[in-house]
Amino acid sequence: MAKKLLKELLIDRARCKGCGICVHFCPKDVLVLDEEDKAAAMSLKDCIACGMCELYCPDLAIEVVAEDAPRAAGAAPETCETAGSAS
Repeated sequence: MAKKLLKELLIDRARCKGCGICVHFCPKDVLVLDEEDKAAAMSLKDCIACGMCELYCPDLAIEVVAEDAPRAAGAAPETCETAGSAS
């Protein structure tokens, strides 16, 4: 799977009910609940754009906007053993 780079982490505060599920599932501890019990990003530089917060948010309040990381010069394309070349 190609690595992703975060472009934006969009949080719709009107939809967020403050359940904390996104906070729990974030593997890099990027998200917290703020003083209003709404999801907030504390350290976007640590976000790996995995999309776990977006996937598990029951209120559809989070959108992870990401792009594929540029491949290093001369790097071989990623392949899948069962399907072959993915480029």
